Amino acid sequence: MDMLHAMRTFARVVECGSFAAAANALDISAAQVSRIVAELENQLQTRLLHRTTRRLRMSEAGERFLERARQIMLLTEEAVGEARGAHLTPRGRLRLHCPHGLGLLLMPLVAGYNALCPEVVIELTLSQRNPDPLAEGHDVVITVDGALPDSQLIAVPLGNIFSIPCAAPAYLEANGVPESPEDLHGHRCLRMSYPLYEGDWVFPQGVDQCVIVPKDGFSTNVADAMLVASELGMGIGLLPFYTASQAIGQGRLCRLLAPYRLRESALYAIYPSRHYLDAKVRTWIDYLKEQLPALFERHAELVDDARYWR
Repeated sequence: MDMLHAMRTFARVVECGSFAAAANALDISAAQVSRIVAELENQLQTRLLHRTTRRLRMSEAGERFLERARQIMLLTEEAVGEARGAHLTPRGRLRLHCPHGLGLLLMPLVAGYNALCPEVVIELTLSQRNPDPLAEGHDVVITVDGALPDSQLIAVPLGNIFSIPCAAPAYLEANGVPESPEDLHGHRCLRMSYPLYEGDWVFPQGVDQCVIVPKDGFSTNVADAMLVASELGMGIGLLPFYTASQAIGQGRLCRLLAPYRLRESALYAIYPSRHYLDAKVRTWIDYLKEQLPALFERHAELVDDARYWR
């Protein structure tokens, strides 16, 4: 039997004082009300109501059951309201996953979204791998890999990213400035060990290409460590444009071989199916789509400024 429905029917009988009045309030027949209460008593193996021709009186067991039933019905109503509200109002825990360097770039957007939606608790995980949102419990995964590990996932494009060769002025003064991709064979090119990208640097040259294999003197899997290594003059680093832009604008790095853009990739937000999409996920995706292009544009303007090229 539907226990919750039976609880509501029993409570209405007590409130109304008769089966007929309860039936009228519930818009069902008095016979149905009587049958539901009888089935409830049979299920519980106890008498809830003492019936006479003139009135109904609750048994002691009925009084205890009604008290608990009202608590259960209230909790149920609160749970239903909260679940329905999740579709309308952003609240609760928002679990995000992002590559390390990109996650640092997004922190101003995370702060901005948090100010707009203070009832959302943001849990940001940064790593250098591409997790399965369903398997690991992430609400949104931001990645350069648009391949979906599960058909229940949705991928929304957020923009395009690219990397650029950079070096410190001191390194270039000591080792010279490469004038072509082929010149990099004579330089110390630093290796980025990142699973979402191949290690070689590929420069397209019409129908052909120039491939540079970074040396083994230094490698890292985090773009921010590569940034520091490049600033310290350890060699030429291939950096995401948003990681390099501030150092380029401040003169700590120079962009090399412009306007080459390497490792051009589309950036995606991956999340579970859009059916009954939680408000916190929907509003975060909308906020990213609104704010991220302008953020990328500001960083791209710096690295595309010829004043900072060598």
